[in-house]
Amino acid sequence: MKRFKKLIKKLICIVIIIYAFFSFVKQQKILNSYASNKETLNQEIVEANKRQEDLNNKKANANSKEYIEQIAREKLDMYLANERVYINNDN
Repeated sequence: MKRFKKLIKKLICIVIIIYAFFSFVKQQKILNSYASNKETLNQEIVEANKRQEDLNNKKANANSKEYIEQIAREKLDMYLANERVYINNDN
C-alpha cells in the first residue's frame, strides 16, 4: 500500500510539473506576441505624432499669404493679374 501511495504522489508531481511547463511555454508565447504588438503600436504612435506635427504646422500657416497663394496656384490654377503663364504642349 505504501508503494502505491508513493507511486501516486510521484505521478501527481510529474503531472503538476508537466502542466507547469506547458503553462510556462504558453505564457511565453503570449508575452512574445504582446512584445511584438507593443513595437508595432509604438511605431504607429511615432507616425501619428509626426502627422499631428505636420497638421499643426499647416494649421499655423493656413492664414499666411504664401500658403494661400500656393494653394491658389496648385489646386485652383489661379495666378496673379500681371503674371504670364506658359503651357507646355510637348506631350
